[in-house]
Amino acid sequence: MDQFRNIGIIGRLGSSRVLDTIRRLKRFLLERHLHVILEDSIAEMLPGHGMQTCTRKLMGEICDLVIVVGGDGSLLGAARAMARHGTPVLGINRGSLGFLTDIRPDELEARVSEVLEGRYLMESRFLLEAEVRRGMESIGQSDALNDVVLHPGKSMRMLEFELYIDGHFVCSQKADGLIVATPTGSTAYSLSAGGPIMHPKLDAIVIVPMYPHTLSSRPIVVDGNSELKVVVSPELQIYPQISCDGQNHFTCAPGDTLSIRKKAQKLQLIHPVEHNYYEICRTKLGWGSRLGVQE
Repeated sequence: MDQFRNIGIIGRLGSSRVLDTIRRLKRFLLERHLHVILEDSIAEMLPGHGMQTCTRKLMGEICDLVIVVGGDGSLLGAARAMARHGTPVLGINRGSLGFLTDIRPDELEARVSEVLEGRYLMESRFLLEAEVRRGMESIGQSDALNDVVLHPGKSMRMLEFELYIDGHFVCSQKADGLIVATPTGSTAYSLSAGGPIMHPKLDAIVIVPMYPHTLSSRPIVVDGNSELKVVVSPELQIYPQISCDGQNHFTCAPGDTLSIRKKAQKLQLIHPVEHNYYEICRTKLGWGSRLGVQE
């Protein structure tokens, strides 16, 4: 009995290459007599498709597998929606980097066939949940697969805040902002701000100050079950922004508290059987290749 019968397709909008790949994927899945469900926003770009459509929110409830055609940004958005249902996600890369969407369009049929036949690697990736509170009131909340970022928005002013980990005061800090990243997000914004690369299997969170006022401020790696609290200085003259995966944004005020913790539900991310994390890093980050030495 096939493990994946109801297969959802999510695609990045505004790209003819993505639409071409989705048409090819749809045709391939229908030839295998599978039930294909298109996300409603991408379905509008495919007139006459004849497929069932649904919202992204509903897709996690009715699909056995969701295939994302696009870049890592597309997969981040899908991940936040699918994690709550435990629906596995597979990425076909139509973006640039492709740390998460690791199937090339030219190998679509071969790799998707392997997955449908049960030959794949499944990884659990944890997400973060962030909430901003103003006194007793919740001002905003969102999830992030990559990172939660406190930043000044359009202002050029430096931020000032206090950091607490598991209720313990760590430090007060002046900086351009703060990045709190998962291992998945350690190769994204966190990396460009000087954070470490963390293997996806690590149960850890990295806290990276952005251009801190004090040169001794360095990234801190803490246990993945840590509860973080960032208190925005009441004396601050601007209203900072919180961004989750660079996609969901909300504004906080001086004196607000940002709480960050691991989300209970995890993303189930599918890779081809030959997936190699270090090869991905070597290719995407331009690391040196072998010297030709025989092993």
